[in-house]
Amino acid sequence: MPPQAKNNTEYKLQRILEYNQNLRQQLDLPRVKVSYASSLIIEYVQSTKDYLVPSVWGPAGPADPFVVKNRGCGECIIA
Repeated sequence: MPPQAKNNTEYKLQRILEYNQNLRQQLDLPRVKVSYASSLIIEYVQSTKDYLVPSVWGPAGPADPFVVKNRGCGECIIA
């Protein structure tokens, strides 16, 4: 076997071993069932008010973090 062919073979083996190691690491990651993750998302969306959708949640009132507070007499301030 010529030296370059041997180097190519070793390189391919090294790539396969690295890929195998990456797959083993992914296999060890914790998994969550899709139904459980979906139920968590649904619960969060139903319990967290979104002030950008007033048709669903109604007017936000003073607790709205997106309301621009007026300063002074309505002047335009450029910073």
